[in-house]
Amino acid sequence: MDRKRELTSVDLAALAGELSGYEGAGVGKVYLYPDRDLLRFRMRHYDLGRTELLVEVGEDKRVNVTDPDHVPEAPERPPNFAMMLRNRMQGAELVDVSQFQFDRILELTFERDDETTTIVAELFGDGNVAILDGTGEVIDCLETVRLKSRTVAPGAQYEFPSARFNPLGVDYDAFEARMRDSDSDLVRTLATQLNFGGLYGEELCTLAGVDYNVPIEEATDDQLRALYDALRRLADRLADSDLDPRVYYDLDDPDAEDPTDDDGAIEGQRVDVTPIPLAEYDDRYGEPFDSFNEALDDYFTFASDEDDEGGGDAAGGDRGRPDFESEIAKHERIIEQQQGAIEDFEAQAERERANAEALYANYDLVDDILSTVQEARAEDRSWDDIEERFAEGARQGIPAAEAVVSLDGSEGTVTIDIDGERVTLAASEGVEKNADRLYREAKRIEGKKEGAEEAIAQTRSELEAVEERKAEWEAADAGEAGSGGDESEGSDEDDDEPVDWLAEPSIPVRQSDHWFEDYRWFHTSDGFLVIGGRDADDNEDLVKKYLDRGDRFFHAQAHGGPATILKATGPSESYDDDVEIPESSKCEAAQFAVSYSSIWKDGKFAGDVYEVGSDQVSKTPESGEFLEKGGFAIRGDRTYYESTEVGVAVGITCEPETRVIGGPPAAIEPKSETTITVEPGQYAQNDIAMRLYREFKGRFADDSFVRKVASADRIQEFLPPGGSRMVDD
Repeated sequence: MDRKRELTSVDLAALAGELSGYEGAGVGKVYLYPDRDLLRFRMRHYDLGRTELLVEVGEDKRVNVTDPDHVPEAPERPPNFAMMLRNRMQGAELVDVSQFQFDRILELTFERDDETTTIVAELFGDGNVAILDGTGEVIDCLETVRLKSRTVAPGAQYEFPSARFNPLGVDYDAFEARMRDSDSDLVRTLATQLNFGGLYGEELCTLAGVDYNVPIEEATDDQLRALYDALRRLADRLADSDLDPRVYYDLDDPDAEDPTDDDGAIEGQRVDVTPIPLAEYDDRYGEPFDSFNEALDDYFTFASDEDDEGGGDAAGGDRGRPDFESEIAKHERIIEQQQGAIEDFEAQAERERANAEALYANYDLVDDILSTVQEARAEDRSWDDIEERFAEGARQGIPAAEAVVSLDGSEGTVTIDIDGERVTLAASEGVEKNADRLYREAKRIEGKKEGAEEAIAQTRSELEAVEERKAEWEAADAGEAGSGGDESEGSDEDDDEPVDWLAEPSIPVRQSDHWFEDYRWFHTSDGFLVIGGRDADDNEDLVKKYLDRGDRFFHAQAHGGPATILKATGPSESYDDDVEIPESSKCEAAQFAVSYSSIWKDGKFAGDVYEVGSDQVSKTPESGEFLEKGGFAIRGDRTYYESTEVGVAVGITCEPETRVIGGPPAAIEPKSETTITVEPGQYAQNDIAMRLYREFKGRFADDSFVRKVASADRIQEFLPPGGSRMVDD
C-alpha cells in the first residue's frame, strides 16, 4: 500500500474544526522551506503556549500544528516570500479557520490592527499557497496560475476553483438525485460525483452494508437510504468534532501479537492517517491519538523518515523506482477537476443564454420594468423611492412590479425574476442591450470552457506519457530481474534517475509570470535576484522603485550600461539583518553589469565594475553638475571588481518551470537542461538569436517545445547589445 501524501476533503473538514481551537494565537515569525514548499508559522497562544503551524504544498500536502521538537531547522537566508509574510504578519492573530466548500482548500485568516491577511492553502494538484489582503486581492503566491478557468496572480482578485458538490449538508432528496444521475456504480459515484474519494466511498458502502459494485440503475431505495444514513453519521461526527484519530501501519509481521520492539516502537511503516477509525482498515494496525493534529504531526514527521530508510514501498519495490502511481493519481485528480470545470462552464453558458432568451420571451414585461426605472431616475427619484414604488405595485398585484426582486443604486442595476431565474439587468439600458450582454457573457464562458478543454487534453497527454514511462520502466526492470545477474551489482544506484529532458518526446510547458521579467534579470547561484535596466528609462525606474535597504548597486566603469541591483529582499519586503549576500553572488552581479554594458558592444572582453550600497545612490547631482536620464550620483567609497571578464550563457530550464534564462554562466549552467555560451562577436542580436534558436531546436527531441518556450525573440531578450558569437562557433 502506497503511503498517503495528501489530506482528503474529509480530513480537512475534521481539521478545520480542531484548528479553530488555536484562534487567538499571535504570529511571531514565518519561515519558508522552498525545497519542500513548506511554510512554518511560529506563533504563541495565551493558553496553549508556543504553537508551530505547518502548511506544506509540495510532494506532501498537509496543514497541522506540530510539536516544536519536530520543526525543521530554519533556513539560513529567509526567502523573499517569507520576508514579505514576516513584514505583514508579525503580531497578527489567527481569527478564523475554514474549509472552502468541500474542497481541499483551507483558509487561515489573520488580523493585525485594521489589516486582514488570509492564507489560502490549496492542497490539490501541484499545490499552492496564496496570500490575500482584506479585499481578496492576491498579495503574493508560491505559484502563479493563469488559466482561462481561474487566475491566481499578484495584484489579481483570488479566484477559487469551481465549487465542488458538498455532500455533508445535503438532504436525502438531493443525495438521491445526485446518485441517480450517475451512470456508474455506487462506490465510483460516491467517490467522484459526491467527492468523497475512493477510500471514503468504500467506507460508506461498508458502513451501509451494501456492495461497492452495484450499478446505480440496479440500486434499491433501501440501499440508497442506508448509504445516506451512513453519510449523515459521518457528517455529524465531523460537525461535532467527535474524532478518534488513527495512524495506520503496514506491519513488518502482520501476525505478531505485539507489533512493538523492545523499545516500544511499532515495527512497520506508517501508510495512512485518519480523523476517525475506518471499517476499511479493520485488518490493519491503527495507533490511536488524542487529537487529529497530533496524529497528522506523527504521520507526516515520521512517515517521510521511513521512506528515506527504504520502508516507503510496501509492495517490496526498491527506492530507485519512480513513484508512477502518485503521478498517475495526481493527473487523474486534475482531469476530474478539469472535467467538473467544463461541466460548470457548460451549465453557466446555457443559463446565460436561456436568460437572454427569457428577456425576449417576456419583452413587454421587462421593457415595462426598465422604462419605469429610467423615467423615475430622469425625475431625480432616489433608488429607495423607486424600490418602494415597485414594492407598492407588487402589493397591488401588478405583474411587472411582482417580478422585481431588488435594486442596487450603487451599481445601477435591477434584479428580476423570470421563469424562476433571477437576472440582473443594467437599468439604464433597454431589453436588447441587456440580452446582448447576456449572450456575450455566455460566449465568454464558452471561451473559458475551450481553455479548460485544451487543459484537459494536455493533462491527458501528460498522463499517457507517465503511463508509458511506467510501462517502459517495468519492462526494463523485468528484464533485469530475469537476467540472473548478481543482485549486488549496481547497488549504489539508489536514487531516482533524473529525467533526460533532451530526449523526452513531449515536454509539458509550465510557466509563471514574474514582475522582474520587464527588465534584464537572473538569479545568482546562491538564489539572489539580480535585475538590470535595458535603457535609461529602465535604469530610472529600477532605482526609484526597487533599490531598497540592504541591496547592492553595481555599474560598469564605462558609459552606457545597466543599473544593476543585487536584491537582498523582494519588493515591499522589509530588510532582515540576517541576510548576508555571498561574495560569489556579488561577482556574478559584477559580470552581469559589465556584460550588458558598452564594454561588450565595443568588442572588449573585460572591464572594471564598481559596487556600492543602496544609500550611496542618489538622483541629486553635486553642485554645478547635471545628471542625464538614467544617470546617478554615487557618494562614498566604492568596491571595485577590476578586469571583470564578460560572460553570458543562455539556457533552457525544464524543471520546475520551462523557460529561457540568461546571464553569467556560473549562475545559468547549473539551472539549465542545456546552455550555449556567447562572447563578443560579429553577429547582430537578431542573427545570433536565430542561430541559438536553431541550435536549441536540434538538441531537443521535442522541437515544438523549443518553439513554445525559446523563440528567437525570447532568446534575444537575454543577449547583450552589440555583436555576439557562440563560443564554440
